[in-house]
Amino acid sequence: MSEPTRGAPGPRADDGAPPLIGVTTYLEPARWGVWVREAALLPAPYVRAVERAGGVPVLLPPLAALGGIDPLVSGLDGIVLAGGGDLDPELYGADRHEATGPPQPQRDRFELALVRAVVEADLPFLAICRGMQVLNVARGGALIQHLPEAVGHEGHAPAAGLVGAHGVQISATSTVGKILGDHADVPTYHHQAVSRLGKGLVAVAWADDQVVEAVELQGHRFGLAVQWHPEEGDDRRLFEALVAEASGR
Repeated sequence: MSEPTRGAPGPRADDGAPPLIGVTTYLEPARWGVWVREAALLPAPYVRAVERAGGVPVLLPPLAALGGIDPLVSGLDGIVLAGGGDLDPELYGADRHEATGPPQPQRDRFELALVRAVVEADLPFLAICRGMQVLNVARGGALIQHLPEAVGHEGHAPAAGLVGAHGVQISATSTVGKILGDHADVPTYHHQAVSRLGKGLVAVAWADDQVVEAVELQGHRFGLAVQWHPEEGDDRRLFEALVAEASGR
């Protein structure tokens, strides 16, 4: 295991307190009461999944000033990179596909900088859906912008606004495989995926159509990414493994 070079986690996980797990958020228009305002928000299943696994969720809005990232990382014990909209394809040298969502420059910029800081600090992380794509692009990889064109079906996001499900085959010797076994049925909702793997990333799970469904960062203390949405299911093991690692166990 490499030694952290900056932003080493604080002492909370060593003194019996639950670990603080940062979770990235959306920056979107939202409605509450009489208000319609831009808001930093997150679907509640992420918060509940971290809490039920024994961690304390800390919501991380997309910062405009990236100078705040190092102290943010140093104050946390682990990170969940949450799902969300599509990354700007210019970030991986591609032209925009007509099915690719509108750009979110502040969120893209923040999360790319955040994941690089997390990797450098050797902080445990679990990247989910968009989070896996952010990790891949941060490491120099590229994405398939619209899966139905590439695989000939819509099984990875079968209905708009509804989470689907499919099976994945997992490398039994990988960290994900040691947590989940060599097969899992997973909640899914994504229309993009990894095409070219980024530096240091290894594919460890695949759908039946060979779409990469999980990757791990080699040499990292606990660096897992899954294309599916574990927060939407009943299986807490990935979150439990993250919290256990963030607790120093």
